[in-house]
Amino acid sequence: MRQALTIHPRSLCPAVTSIEVEVARPRPGLLALNYVVTGIPRDLHLPVAAAPRRADELWRRTCFEAFVMASPGGGYIEVNLSPSRAWAAYEFGDYRAGMRVAGEIAAPVIERRAADDRFELNVSLDLSPLAVLPSAAVWRLGLAAVIETASGARSYWALAHPPGAADFHAAQSFAYDLAVAAEGS
Repeated sequence: MRQALTIHPRSLCPAVTSIEVEVARPRPGLLALNYVVTGIPRDLHLPVAAAPRRADELWRRTCFEAFVMASPGGGYIEVNLSPSRAWAAYEFGDYRAGMRVAGEIAAPVIERRAADDRFELNVSLDLSPLAVLPSAAVWRLGLAAVIETASGARSYWALAHPPGAADFHAAQSFAYDLAVAAEGS
């Protein structure tokens, strides 16, 4: 299912017309995301592709993010995905509390494509090793992006924004329910 991200009211980014995310769970523990940024990619800071590796603080530059929880008020996972193919995954016990590296999961498959008017980041991530995300449960998602322009300005995009400053961890940001795909679909 395709979901549109909206820019935070305090952000500007003339280089981006829209950001959409195609979201799927083709099997119980697998999360598939395809972020599509439409606009003028040459005006964005998009690091060159390299070998996939874990890295911290990816959110300080252009970064695509997914926040996943199985039940409101419970623990959740934050996944950061860079156009460089660097990535990170963290588990939280509660809102911004009890953060730890989610070391149980393997590197996601990250593919990138660019054209004159769009940039895509296609990701497949196996979250089945994480106890906080039962594979058969409906997952509640917060999808987001930090977009940095070539000039260094940053904008913040999400499915939903809470009042005030951009906060992808806020409960209001978890705005999409994703069930496992039905057999044969």
